[in-house]
Amino acid sequence: MANKDDRFQGVDYYNIDDLLTDEHKLIRDTAREWVKKEVSPIIEEAYEKAEFPRHLIKGLAEIGAFGPYIPQEYGGAGLDQISYGLIMQELERGDSGLRSTASVQSSLVMYPIWKYGSEEQRKKYLPKLASGDMIGCFGLTEPDYGSNPGGMITNFKDDGDHVILNGAKMWISNAPFADIAVVWAKSEEGRIHGLVVERGMDGFTTPEMHGKWSLRASATGELVFDNVRVPKENILPNKSGLGGPLGCLDSARYGISWGAIGAAMDCYDSALRYSQERVQFDRPIGGFQLQQKKLAEMVTEITKAQLLVYRLGQLKNADKATSAQISMAKRNSVEIALEIARESRQIHGGMGITNEYPIMRHMMNLESVVTYEGTHDIHLLITGFDVTGLNAFK
Repeated sequence: MANKDDRFQGVDYYNIDDLLTDEHKLIRDTAREWVKKEVSPIIEEAYEKAEFPRHLIKGLAEIGAFGPYIPQEYGGAGLDQISYGLIMQELERGDSGLRSTASVQSSLVMYPIWKYGSEEQRKKYLPKLASGDMIGCFGLTEPDYGSNPGGMITNFKDDGDHVILNGAKMWISNAPFADIAVVWAKSEEGRIHGLVVERGMDGFTTPEMHGKWSLRASATGELVFDNVRVPKENILPNKSGLGGPLGCLDSARYGISWGAIGAAMDCYDSALRYSQERVQFDRPIGGFQLQQKKLAEMVTEITKAQLLVYRLGQLKNADKATSAQISMAKRNSVEIALEIARESRQIHGGMGITNEYPIMRHMMNLESVVTYEGTHDIHLLITGFDVTGLNAFK
């Protein structure tokens, strides 16, 4: 089967491992070995079939991929933000879709319940989400509102002990099989609130989206609300306004900034090995100047990105990371990963388009990662706004 020979060793040109604690390295290496054993042998086939490998959910929980920074009293591992980043790096080294599943569960479902929820909501949902007994999704993007989520039309109206929810969300990872959805909707006053909507509530459906050429091993769907009666105790009480979902996205984008480096590392690792083994003109192609140029630029960009996200992790641990800093790292990591995937494909020649190597799968996945949770252009404008003080969005 394709890609069963996973010889990945990691990329650490600047001895960044020296900056990590023994616990960090143990967490990363545990995730890396799990990916080698459980993901690499099956991921190409799952991708080709456009099926999410649901049997991996329990393993993701066991390596701490669901809410690693959530306190232990709620079922999380109580780890720091660098640990979270390292787990996301290793998962995306396996596949962006797999990392998406863990990112959504951690940063877009568990994070808002932990940060914005009541104590009853935390105790009800977080332990089951951490153990993988419950899977969640996050409903913000709508068919007509992506980069401008504040324009959303999904809304709820008061109905005694309940509210009546109507609307639709689109491009929702995990939606087809999620047990709960953290949904963002407008009240009758026009204020945005988060609600926990449970599968089985009348009028709530999650049709799966098909025809994707990217993130094929990840389940994507819609959330449709047709007069869904949601108990008022399911409304997240401690945050309202657009800052609620944007705070979740900060956490998820932080995870992506590490994750995309994992995809870049996998492409570089494969290209380096191929350049040393593939012989043309009586010598390995890695001996030719243009191939060395590609590889030297790849390892340079990976190293720069690693240093950026490590420092961002320190800032996150100190609760000092700004949204704009997170934006910069997300955009940079995905941009360099896409470029490295494309250059790696060239080094592999024709073999680079086959599923014997992970290159095309990463490349196609990254075409989604460069768009979701803030497009490349939106993140550029966030940085531009931050440095000039002039808002290009209005």
